[in-house]
Amino acid sequence: MENEQNTIKQPDPIDDIPEALRDVPTSSSLSLKKLGLILAGIVGLSVVVLASFLVLRSFSQLSQITPSSVTSSGSTITENPSPEAIENILGHLPYPEAPPSELKPITPDGRIKMRINAAKSFRKMQQDSRASGIILTPISGFRTIAEQEYLFFEVKRQRNQETRKRAEVSAPPKYSEHHTGYAVDIGDGNVPGTNLSPSFEQTAAFRWLKNNAAKYSFEISFPKNNPQGVSYEPWHWRYVGDRDSLETFYKARNLQPKSSN
Repeated sequence: MENEQNTIKQPDPIDDIPEALRDVPTSSSLSLKKLGLILAGIVGLSVVVLASFLVLRSFSQLSQITPSSVTSSGSTITENPSPEAIENILGHLPYPEAPPSELKPITPDGRIKMRINAAKSFRKMQQDSRASGIILTPISGFRTIAEQEYLFFEVKRQRNQETRKRAEVSAPPKYSEHHTGYAVDIGDGNVPGTNLSPSFEQTAAFRWLKNNAAKYSFEISFPKNNPQGVSYEPWHWRYVGDRDSLETFYKARNLQPKSSN
C-alpha cells in the first residue's frame, strides 16, 4: 500500500490553470511579436515609398522626351535651345519674307503694302482716326530683303555708323519685322517733321495710337527698355490680329534673344 502511494503521480501545478488559459502567451512573447510586426511594417512601408519614388522619377524623365527630340538612333536631343543660343543678330530676330500674293496696298499709289488682314485693319484705323482730326500717315510697310540690305549697309556707310549703333535703329536684312508684311511705320500727317523720330511720341497721332491701336490689333514693336535692346521707336507698329501674325511675333518674343556685349 505504501508502494502504491509512492507511485501515485504528483499533480503538476499547470493542471490547476484552466485549460482555456494555458495557451495564452506571456508578456515577453507578446512584446517580441509586436516588435516583429512593427519592424515588418516599417520595412514594408520603406519599400513602397522607395518604389514610388523610382516610378515618379522615371515618369518625369520620360515626360521630358518628345517625339521630335528623339533621333533615329534613339538618343535624345534638345528641342529648344537655351535663350543664349537663339539665332539673332545684335538683338534682332529672323523673320520670313511675305509672299507678294498676300500683300495689299495701304496707300493710293500702291507703293506701301501690308498683308491683306493687316492692310484692311490699318485702313480702318486710319479712317476712324480722322474723326478725331488725326492723320495717320504710313511711311513704310512691307520691305524686301534687298531693300533692307540697302537701308542697313548703305545708310550705315553714308552715316559712317558702327555696326552695333546701326543695329540699334535698323535691322539687318532677313531680320526686319517689315519683311513679314505685318509691320508699319506711322507718322503724324499734321506734324511731318516728327516722322521716324522719337519726338513722334509728343504728337497727337501717337497719343491716339496709344489709346486706340489695340482695338485694331496693332501694338508698338519696340517700346522703351525692350528686351531686344533695340532703340525706342514710337513710330514702329505691328499687326497681331490673326493666327499667323501672333505666331510670327509672339513665338519670337518668347525666345528672348541673347544680349550682345
